[in-house]
Amino acid sequence: MQRVISYIDGFNLYFGLKSKGYRRYYWLNIQQLSRSLLKQYQTLSYTKYFTSRVSSNKQDPDKSKRQAAYIEAVETLHDCSIYFGHYLSKKVVCHNCGSSWRTHEEKMTDVNIAIELMTDAFNNRFDTALLLSGDSDLTGPVKSVRDLFPNKRIIVAFPPNRHSKQLQMAANAFFTIGRKKIADSQFSDIVKKADGFRLARPTSWR
Repeated sequence: MQRVISYIDGFNLYFGLKSKGYRRYYWLNIQQLSRSLLKQYQTLSYTKYFTSRVSSNKQDPDKSKRQAAYIEAVETLHDCSIYFGHYLSKKVVCHNCGSSWRTHEEKMTDVNIAIELMTDAFNNRFDTALLLSGDSDLTGPVKSVRDLFPNKRIIVAFPPNRHSKQLQMAANAFFTIGRKKIADSQFSDIVKKADGFRLARPTSWR
C-alpha cells in the first residue's frame, strides 16, 4: 500500500467552507475526510492539521469557545497532530480616504506546513503527500520537495472556493473537494474524550 500523509491548512479550509455557506459542516472530521480522498491502493499513515488560536470579540463572543471545542475534537483522533501558528490583529489604513480598521492575519501556517512536508519527505515517511490548501505561498515548498525527492508525489486537494494556479502547476495532480465528501466526513454530534468528557457540536454549526 502507498503511504499517505495529509497536511491540512485549517484556515484555508475553514474560509473555503465559509465562502460556500457550509457552516453546518464546520464540525469536520479531517481524518475521515482525508481517508475519503484516497485511492484504493493508498493508506493514510498520519494526519497533520495546521491552525491558529482565534480570539472572541463583541460581534462574536463565543468564537474562541467554538474553536476550542473543535480543536479538542480533533485531538481525539489517533495518528493526528495539530500545529499552531499565530492569529494576529493589525491596523489597516486606506491611503485614499485615511479611514482605518482592524483586521486579522494568520502567521506561520505556511512555514509550519513547509517544515513538516520537507522533514517527512527527508525521513521517508510518505510516498504521497495530500495537501489540503489553496494557498499559493506553498508553491515553493511543493516544488522543492518534488525537485529533491522525484519519486514522491504531492497531490493538492483544493477546499471549496479555494484555488491557486501556481500550486496546481507545482503539484503532481490536483482536484477540488466536493460538498458530499465534506458532508459525509462529520464528527458525531457528541465526541467523547478519553477522560469521558463529552464535546458537543456548537449549536450554531447544526
